[in-house]
Amino acid sequence: MASLKDLKTRIDSVKSTQKITKAMQMVASAKLRKAQEAAESSRPYAVRMGKVLNGLGAAYATRDDAPKLLSGSGSDQTHLLVVATAERGLCGGFNSSIARFARDHANDLLARGKNVKIITIGKKGNDNLRRSFKDNIIEHISLREIKKVGYADALTIGEKVIGLFESGEIDVATLFFSQFKSVISQIPTAHQLIPAKVEVDENANSDDVISYDYEPDEATILADLLPRNISVQIFSALLENGAGEMGAKMSAMDNASRNAGDMINRLTLNYNRQRQAQITKELIEIISGAEAL
Repeated sequence: MASLKDLKTRIDSVKSTQKITKAMQMVASAKLRKAQEAAESSRPYAVRMGKVLNGLGAAYATRDDAPKLLSGSGSDQTHLLVVATAERGLCGGFNSSIARFARDHANDLLARGKNVKIITIGKKGNDNLRRSFKDNIIEHISLREIKKVGYADALTIGEKVIGLFESGEIDVATLFFSQFKSVISQIPTAHQLIPAKVEVDENANSDDVISYDYEPDEATILADLLPRNISVQIFSALLENGAGEMGAKMSAMDNASRNAGDMINRLTLNYNRQRQAQITKELIEIISGAEAL
């Protein structure tokens, strides 16, 4: 049984930990607001670009002169997985859920005889995937030194992905991130970057389809839009991850603070019982000694 001194030391230690978790919860709560606003502000632009891409790409996807970023390389043998996670931990299962989702996808591709290459964004995802796919990771991109993620950072990553595709090193590129829903809900998501996925609504009536005249021509617009779309999707994913990380950290630190409070109550109860038993024992010894005299 632990002594009173040991219990007192442990109670003080848990109280110190609780102060830290509460402070981290407050910091995450303050950062969450800005991160959430940034993520939600990026969604309309990314969604609208996707719609424009669908409208332009639907007619060009099957043409012989279609851009390679739209039609693909004609093969799907080599897949690139761009896995975006956080640089730091202490945010529950946020990082592990993204890494697990990407790992399951990679294992499925390998089981089908495909080649898999991985680019990791964020230290935690890299540490997680390196255990199983050390030889498949071709590059790690750290965002630790970047105080605020900007479009320029996503543009650099997008250019690397496009460079790998144009050099014939990959055939398909897929982005993995966590879509922010709420403080307690972040959904691991996979989005195919190359070739661009064009969704055609087969149930739409011909009367509902709006015809546009493009200037310059559609091919010129696609040549500029397709590379830009890759960077925009990566930028949107990084912002979603930023909001999701703060939400998950806020929730995790709240749970840690509650657990610390419960532990303090249990230790305090044990301390008081043991202290009372010791006092009672000392009183009995005093009374027994007095009666013996």
